[in-house]
Amino acid sequence: MRVRHILGISGGKDSAALAIYLKQKYPNLKIEYYNSDTKCELEETEKLINNLEAYLGKIVRLKAAEESVIDNPFEHYLKAMGGFLPSPQARWCTKKMKLDRFEEYVGDDYAVSYVGIRGDEDRDGYISSKPNIQAVFPFRKNIWSIDVINKFLHKENLELIVDIYERLTPEGFLHDEIIETVKKPITKQFYYSKKMNALLDYDVRLFNHAVFDFLKTTDYPVGKLDSFPLLDNTDVLVKDDIFRLLRESGVGVPAYYEEIPFEVDGQTGTYCRSRSGCYFCFFQQKIEWIWFYEQHPELFKIANYRYQMAA
Repeated sequence: MRVRHILGISGGKDSAALAIYLKQKYPNLKIEYYNSDTKCELEETEKLINNLEAYLGKIVRLKAAEESVIDNPFEHYLKAMGGFLPSPQARWCTKKMKLDRFEEYVGDDYAVSYVGIRGDEDRDGYISSKPNIQAVFPFRKNIWSIDVINKFLHKENLELIVDIYERLTPEGFLHDEIIETVKKPITKQFYYSKKMNALLDYDVRLFNHAVFDFLKTTDYPVGKLDSFPLLDNTDVLVKDDIFRLLRESGVGVPAYYEEIPFEVDGQTGTYCRSRSGCYFCFFQQKIEWIWFYEQHPELFKIANYRYQMAA
């Protein structure tokens, strides 16, 4: 059965490094790369995507609202939203311009979506509501999404998981201890993440192979694969690894990640932009708005005008 392998290039450091990492480590994995073109990115972001395309090969450019008479997707949806700007409480920009268009691009195909959340981040990324799209996180110790973990460790599947572990666990001094841990039911004291971490601490590869065998009994895309190379991967990549991959590959680090020194009243420090994304993104910190004002004064005026009009 055909399962597509897809990786979204956001223009940020983590997704860029993930694409480089997978190409280097798994050159036979046929990955489709795409970028959601919002028409609101900084020139540094566009430069990174162009550099990546030279390194990786073709990156499909997805554009939301392609049939609109308004060329800029953000302007199209802003008008549709009655001029209501996105906010942390109503983040319609990501959904409309990126996620919906990505799911349309995948269609009804089975797809594994590779997401660049690092091993030093304590968060979960995008998990599609469509059952034919499965997110995997190669930089983390636990590569599986929270919905997969919850199903894998659910009490309804306990007997199946015990059988899988008894078949896969090699004989040795930890064999009985591992099986006893697998047999322990989820409780308020022994909750999902605690059990998951206990099993990962015993053996990451064993855990991954057990999850893979479980997925074979489900309709998840990874379960449709004959094999999956990430099962034996024990790498955990953190922020320093990301910058190293970007520099050593020759793709380079976007200029907005390069720290700029400053001094105020005898106190010194550095500042830069912490993320890619639209130039007027509401998630920017105050110091990032200062960086934006200094580095892109004309775009800052446009962003400031937008917020004044919406106030």
